[in-house]
Amino acid sequence: MDLLQQIYNIGIIPVIKIEKPEEDAYDLAKALCDGGVPVAEVTFRTEGAARGIQIMREGFPDMLVGVGTIFTTDQAKQAISAGAKFIVSPGFDQEVVAYCKGQGIPIFPGCITPTEIQMAIKEGLSIIKFYPAEQSGGLNTIKALSAPFGSVKFMPTGGISLENLGAYLAHRAIIACGGSYMVTDELILNKKWDEITHLCEKSVEVVNEIRNLKM
Repeated sequence: MDLLQQIYNIGIIPVIKIEKPEEDAYDLAKALCDGGVPVAEVTFRTEGAARGIQIMREGFPDMLVGVGTIFTTDQAKQAISAGAKFIVSPGFDQEVVAYCKGQGIPIFPGCITPTEIQMAIKEGLSIIKFYPAEQSGGLNTIKALSAPFGSVKFMPTGGISLENLGAYLAHRAIIACGGSYMVTDELILNKKWDEITHLCEKSVEVVNEIRNLKM
Protein backbone atom coordinates (compact mmCIF):
# COMPACT_ATOMS: atom_id res chain seq x y z
CA MET A 1 0.00 0.00 0.00
CA ASP A 2 1.47 3.36 -0.99
CA LEU A 3 1.78 6.33 1.37
CA LEU A 4 -1.13 8.30 -0.08
CA GLN A 5 -3.48 5.35 0.31
CA GLN A 6 -2.33 4.93 3.90
CA ILE A 7 -3.00 8.60 4.62
CA TYR A 8 -6.46 8.30 3.07
CA ASN A 9 -7.25 5.20 5.13
CA ILE A 10 -6.16 6.84 8.40
CA GLY A 11 -8.04 10.04 7.55
CA ILE A 12 -6.60 12.30 10.25
CA ILE A 13 -3.00 13.49 10.63
CA PRO A 14 -2.01 14.75 14.10
CA VAL A 15 0.03 17.95 13.83
CA ILE A 16 2.61 17.79 16.62
CA LYS A 17 5.04 20.18 18.29
CA ILE A 18 7.72 18.31 20.24
CA GLU A 19 9.69 20.34 22.76
CA LYS A 20 11.31 17.45 24.67
CA PRO A 21 11.88 14.55 22.27
CA GLU A 22 13.85 12.37 24.66
CA GLU A 23 11.02 12.58 27.23
CA ASP A 24 7.95 12.58 25.03
CA ALA A 25 8.47 11.36 21.46
CA TYR A 26 8.26 7.61 22.12
CA ASP A 27 5.28 7.82 24.48
CA LEU A 28 3.48 10.19 22.14
CA ALA A 29 4.01 7.90 19.15
CA LYS A 30 2.77 4.94 21.19
CA ALA A 31 -0.34 6.86 22.26
CA LEU A 32 -1.15 7.68 18.63
CA CYS A 33 -0.59 4.13 17.42
CA ASP A 34 -2.59 2.68 20.34
CA GLY A 35 -5.43 4.96 19.30
CA GLY A 36 -5.38 3.71 15.72
CA VAL A 37 -3.71 6.80 14.25
CA PRO A 38 -0.19 5.66 13.24
CA VAL A 39 0.80 8.93 11.56
CA ALA A 40 2.21 12.29 12.62
CA GLU A 41 3.21 15.59 11.12
CA VAL A 42 6.02 16.82 13.36
CA THR A 43 6.31 20.58 12.96
CA PHE A 44 9.83 21.85 12.36
CA ARG A 45 9.34 24.71 14.82
CA THR A 46 11.41 23.35 17.70
CA GLU A 47 15.03 22.35 18.12
CA GLY A 48 13.93 18.84 19.04
CA ALA A 49 11.88 18.19 15.90
CA ALA A 50 14.48 16.16 14.01
CA ARG A 51 15.33 14.06 17.07
CA GLY A 52 11.65 13.51 17.71
CA ILE A 53 11.22 12.13 14.20
CA GLN A 54 14.16 9.77 14.72
CA ILE A 55 12.80 8.44 18.01
CA MET A 56 9.34 7.86 16.55
CA ARG A 57 10.70 6.08 13.49
CA GLU A 58 13.05 3.91 15.56
CA GLY A 59 10.35 2.96 18.06
CA PHE A 60 7.58 2.46 15.49
CA PRO A 61 9.10 1.64 12.08
CA ASP A 62 5.72 1.24 10.38
CA MET A 63 4.44 4.60 11.54
CA LEU A 64 4.07 7.36 8.92
CA VAL A 65 6.16 10.15 10.39
CA GLY A 66 6.33 13.30 8.32
CA VAL A 67 7.40 16.86 8.99
CA GLY A 68 5.57 20.17 8.72
CA THR A 69 6.34 23.89 8.72
CA ILE A 70 9.12 23.48 6.18
CA PHE A 71 10.25 26.77 4.60
CA THR A 72 13.66 25.97 3.06
CA THR A 73 15.45 23.21 1.20
CA ASP A 74 17.93 22.98 4.09
CA GLN A 75 15.10 22.22 6.50
CA ALA A 76 13.70 19.65 4.08
CA LYS A 77 17.13 18.02 3.86
CA GLN A 78 17.40 17.80 7.66
CA ALA A 79 13.91 16.34 7.93
CA ILE A 80 14.55 13.71 5.28
CA SER A 81 17.85 12.79 6.95
CA ALA A 82 15.96 12.32 10.22
CA GLY A 83 13.63 9.85 8.50
CA ALA A 84 10.60 11.93 7.50
CA LYS A 85 8.40 10.09 4.99
CA PHE A 86 6.60 13.17 3.75
CA ILE A 87 6.98 16.96 3.84
CA VAL A 88 4.32 19.59 4.52
CA SER A 89 4.80 23.33 4.07
CA PRO A 90 2.47 26.16 5.12
CA GLY A 91 2.76 27.80 1.70
CA PHE A 92 3.97 27.05 -1.81
CA ASP A 93 7.74 27.34 -2.38
CA GLN A 94 8.96 26.18 -5.77
CA GLU A 95 12.50 25.43 -4.58
CA VAL A 96 11.28 23.26 -1.72
CA VAL A 97 8.83 21.46 -4.00
CA ALA A 98 11.55 20.81 -6.58
CA TYR A 99 13.98 19.54 -3.94
CA CYS A 100 11.47 17.10 -2.42
CA LYS A 101 10.46 15.84 -5.86
CA GLY A 102 14.13 15.28 -6.64
CA GLN A 103 14.50 13.24 -3.46
CA GLY A 104 11.39 11.20 -4.21
CA ILE A 105 9.67 12.47 -1.06
CA PRO A 106 5.95 13.40 -1.22
CA ILE A 107 5.35 17.07 -0.47
CA PHE A 108 2.05 18.73 0.36
CA PRO A 109 2.42 22.50 0.04
CA GLY A 110 -0.06 24.93 1.52
CA CYS A 111 -2.30 26.43 -1.16
CA ILE A 112 -5.35 28.64 -0.59
CA THR A 113 -5.88 30.58 -3.82
CA PRO A 114 -6.58 29.37 -7.38
CA THR A 115 -3.20 30.80 -8.42
CA GLU A 116 -1.34 28.76 -5.81
CA ILE A 117 -3.26 25.62 -6.76
CA GLN A 118 -2.36 26.14 -10.42
CA MET A 119 1.29 26.50 -9.42
CA ALA A 120 1.09 23.16 -7.60
CA ILE A 121 -0.57 21.48 -10.57
CA LYS A 122 2.14 22.85 -12.85
CA GLU A 123 4.70 21.09 -10.62
CA GLY A 124 2.81 17.81 -11.04
CA LEU A 125 1.27 17.82 -7.56
CA SER A 126 -2.24 16.55 -6.99
CA ILE A 127 -2.50 16.83 -3.18
CA ILE A 128 -2.24 20.14 -1.36
CA LYS A 129 -2.52 21.36 2.20
CA PHE A 130 -5.41 23.80 2.63
CA TYR A 131 -4.26 26.07 5.47
CA PRO A 132 -5.56 27.74 7.53
CA ALA A 133 -8.75 25.89 6.68
CA GLU A 134 -11.48 27.31 8.91
CA GLN A 135 -10.09 30.84 8.73
CA SER A 136 -10.07 30.63 4.91
CA GLY A 137 -13.69 29.68 4.46
CA GLY A 138 -13.44 26.04 5.45
CA LEU A 139 -15.42 23.39 3.65
CA ASN A 140 -17.41 25.87 1.55
CA THR A 141 -14.22 27.27 0.04
CA ILE A 142 -12.91 23.78 -0.68
CA LYS A 143 -16.19 22.87 -2.37
CA ALA A 144 -15.92 25.96 -4.57
CA LEU A 145 -12.28 25.29 -5.47
CA SER A 146 -12.89 21.61 -6.20
CA ALA A 147 -15.21 22.50 -9.07
CA PRO A 148 -12.53 23.90 -11.41
CA PHE A 149 -9.74 21.83 -9.81
CA GLY A 150 -11.36 18.41 -9.93
CA SER A 151 -8.04 16.56 -10.10
CA VAL A 152 -6.78 18.05 -6.82
CA LYS A 153 -7.23 16.51 -3.39
CA PHE A 154 -7.17 18.74 -0.31
CA MET A 155 -5.70 18.19 3.15
CA PRO A 156 -7.39 20.87 5.29
CA THR A 157 -5.55 21.90 8.43
CA GLY A 158 -6.36 24.66 10.90
CA GLY A 159 -9.49 24.66 13.01
CA ILE A 160 -10.18 20.95 12.50
CA SER A 161 -11.90 19.31 15.49
CA LEU A 162 -13.86 16.20 16.39
CA GLU A 163 -17.00 18.24 15.77
CA ASN A 164 -16.26 19.15 12.12
CA LEU A 165 -13.95 16.28 11.09
CA GLY A 166 -16.79 14.20 9.65
CA ALA A 167 -18.18 17.06 7.56
CA TYR A 168 -14.80 17.63 5.96
CA LEU A 169 -14.07 13.97 5.28
CA ALA A 170 -17.46 13.45 3.69
CA HIS A 171 -16.45 15.60 0.73
CA ARG A 172 -14.92 13.72 -2.20
CA ALA A 173 -12.10 16.27 -2.65
CA ILE A 174 -10.60 15.70 0.79
CA ILE A 175 -8.02 12.94 1.25
CA ALA A 176 -7.46 13.54 4.99
CA CYS A 177 -7.48 16.29 7.60
CA GLY A 178 -4.65 17.64 9.71
CA GLY A 179 -5.39 18.48 13.32
CA SER A 180 -3.79 19.24 16.66
CA TYR A 181 -6.84 18.77 18.89
CA MET A 182 -5.68 15.32 20.02
CA VAL A 183 -2.06 16.42 20.59
CA THR A 184 -2.35 19.87 22.15
CA ASP A 185 0.58 21.41 24.00
CA GLU A 186 -1.30 20.92 27.27
CA LEU A 187 -1.85 17.21 26.69
CA ILE A 188 1.81 16.63 25.81
CA LEU A 189 3.18 18.85 28.61
CA ASN A 190 1.14 16.96 31.19
CA LYS A 191 1.85 13.60 29.55
CA LYS A 192 -1.80 12.72 29.17
CA TRP A 193 -1.06 9.80 26.88
CA ASP A 194 -4.31 7.98 27.68
CA GLU A 195 -6.35 11.04 26.74
CA ILE A 196 -4.45 11.37 23.47
CA THR A 197 -5.19 7.72 22.72
CA HIS A 198 -8.86 8.28 23.56
CA LEU A 199 -9.13 11.30 21.24
CA CYS A 200 -7.47 9.28 18.49
CA GLU A 201 -9.97 6.46 18.99
CA LYS A 202 -12.86 8.93 18.74
CA SER A 203 -11.34 10.32 15.55
CA VAL A 204 -11.03 6.84 14.08
CA GLU A 205 -14.72 6.27 14.83
CA VAL A 206 -15.59 9.38 12.81
CA VAL A 207 -13.30 8.38 9.94
CA ASN A 208 -14.70 4.85 9.77
CA GLU A 209 -18.28 6.08 9.85
CA ILE A 210 -17.67 8.43 6.93
CA ARG A 211 -15.63 5.94 4.95
CA ASN A 212 -18.35 3.29 5.37
CA LEU A 213 -21.01 5.74 4.18
CA LYS A 214 -18.96 6.39 1.04
CA MET A 215 -18.75 2.68 0.19
